[in-house]
Amino acid sequence: MNKPVRVTSLLIYLAVLFLCAAAGGCNSDQLPTSGSRSMLATANDLQDKRIAVLQGSTHEMHATKHYPRATVLQYKSVSDMLLALKSGKADAAIYSRDELMEYMRDNDEFGFVGGPLYRTPISIAFHQQDAGLLLSFNRFLQQIRTDGTYDGMLKRWMQQGAVGMPKLTSAGTGKPLVVGILSDNGLPFIVMKENRLIGFNIELMERFGAFCNRSIQYADIEFGSQIAALAGHKIDMIATPLAITEERKKRVAFSAPYYTVDSLAFALKKNIATNKSSTPSAPSFLSKLVTSFQSNIIHERRYLLILDGLKTTVVISVFATLFGTLLGALICFMRMAKSRLLSAPARLYIAILRGTPVLVLLMLIFYVVFASINISPVIVAVIAFGMNFGAYTAEIFRTGIEGVEKGQTEAGISLGFTRTSTFLHIVLPQMVRRILPVYKGEFISLVKMTSIVGYIAVQDLTKASDIIRSRTFDAFFPLVMVAILYFLISWTLMQSLEYLERITDPKYKKRKAGRA
Repeated sequence: MNKPVRVTSLLIYLAVLFLCAAAGGCNSDQLPTSGSRSMLATANDLQDKRIAVLQGSTHEMHATKHYPRATVLQYKSVSDMLLALKSGKADAAIYSRDELMEYMRDNDEFGFVGGPLYRTPISIAFHQQDAGLLLSFNRFLQQIRTDGTYDGMLKRWMQQGAVGMPKLTSAGTGKPLVVGILSDNGLPFIVMKENRLIGFNIELMERFGAFCNRSIQYADIEFGSQIAALAGHKIDMIATPLAITEERKKRVAFSAPYYTVDSLAFALKKNIATNKSSTPSAPSFLSKLVTSFQSNIIHERRYLLILDGLKTTVVISVFATLFGTLLGALICFMRMAKSRLLSAPARLYIAILRGTPVLVLLMLIFYVVFASINISPVIVAVIAFGMNFGAYTAEIFRTGIEGVEKGQTEAGISLGFTRTSTFLHIVLPQMVRRILPVYKGEFISLVKMTSIVGYIAVQDLTKASDIIRSRTFDAFFPLVMVAILYFLISWTLMQSLEYLERITDPKYKKRKAGRA
């Protein structure tokens, strides 16, 4: 099968996959499951079920402690939990009542399983050594409770279900406060709407910024990584609703509680014994497709999230490739040097970087190497992926150079060329032609690996998909859409490399000269 046919077949396959996902995806009833499918009536029925929880949350601790026979499934975001429930990967989940009420207001698929499981106060977290900022926030919290501002916020967000920010006094102009948040946490606390953060906690932070004359800068970080980011001085405070626990007190300092939340178990209504809702008639295929496109792309201008994520992904991919290629050339030079002072460190670098998972390397550089340095997470991503890419390209370059016969180098020198000019004019062109097929594969792997940058608060394509899923409750459309975009990025960049491969092929040059 020739290349055009392969590309066309793949595009057709992706289009079919996209349409199937847009039309509603897989029915969870058709998916094989390992857990029991008995109906749920109370929280006691979760003992032998698969329970979805947010990684690092008190819900995870509660499920592990009170349901020892259950399978506790940890997810990095709320949208992933909802996806697990809707696709049949989990039987139930545990989350906070206030956010769940907002989800259920727009989506009638979910229902509560029994009553509240437990109640916890939530607070803003600070670095243990930042006593001044903590004291300032506690004074601010006392002031807004005294002058009635706090009661107005509770009424607006908790009781009236506000979906927009009120007009606030402009935040301060002093040194920025970097605030860790989870953008898909959900209303009434934090959510992304029309490419802007809104919610009770966002209003609380904006008012605090004005109180202490500090501008607010938000860092969207996975929930399980926020305390590590605070301890590593990457952020100044955590505004994601964070329950006060004894274990967390050892790592962070908590402000006075600003709210109390109830946590409940919930599941699909069709799996709850007390639910008697009738099954609505299924909409048509075209209707599903139009509705999915409208809600995931057009509504609240969500295409802006996709465009921003697309730009970030392309920037990281291109600059990491350039940095990794240059670094790989340097490591290759050291690796092939006769001096052990150069070759030994190069061998060690290649062994360590090729044996370390990219996610671990990314988080080590962000939270450890640059712990005390205020640096953009995008730059950290470029460095981490470039270092990893450089280790692989160094070996690719070395293999390509050693594949060129030594006699050609000797012949060049005997004709009066220097070693440098011999390498540039004789060895390098042949090396490039030999390594390009392997180099392309590593390059595409790098592009796909950038999907993990959300762990260090970078809003790439994958993170944009998470934010959209948290708002639309559509489990499949955003994921398939992002998969297609990753394919288009990879395919477009691949064409550039294939063009380079063609122009370095002597046969291509001869054919082109013959046609001329």
